[in-house]
Amino acid sequence: MGFFDQLFNTKSTKTTDEAKTSNFTWRTLEDITQLDAVEKLSEEKLVVIFKHSVTCGISNMAWHQFQNEIDFNNDDIEMLYLDLLAHRDVSNEITRRFQVLHQSPQILVIRDGEVLHHASHSAIRLSNIKHFLS
Repeated sequence: MGFFDQLFNTKSTKTTDEAKTSNFTWRTLEDITQLDAVEKLSEEKLVVIFKHSVTCGISNMAWHQFQNEIDFNNDDIEMLYLDLLAHRDVSNEITRRFQVLHQSPQILVIRDGEVLHHASHSAIRLSNIKHFLS
């Protein structure tokens, strides 16, 4: 288990049967201190943060649609899940650090510590992220 694995929990986004066939793991953002590791990891591979409000119907729809379209593994990209209701302080720090106005749902695509792309609501598309994969 690497340093990054020790900082982040994983989040299952599929049912047990689906998870058996999936090679993809979400990591959860739960603490501001993890953002330093996010910036460092973005020097090695593409990092995507998905900011999700669990009580919002639009956010739930975007979350489920997005996760069902994922067709790659963690070799080239790291996907981080942020529960906005539980960790609003982390979202606020993301806004400050990356200079991207907070929205929900929202994705940020980060490489080399810089936001290459961000989108919210119906503009969240997996194809926009794939564009940045090597």
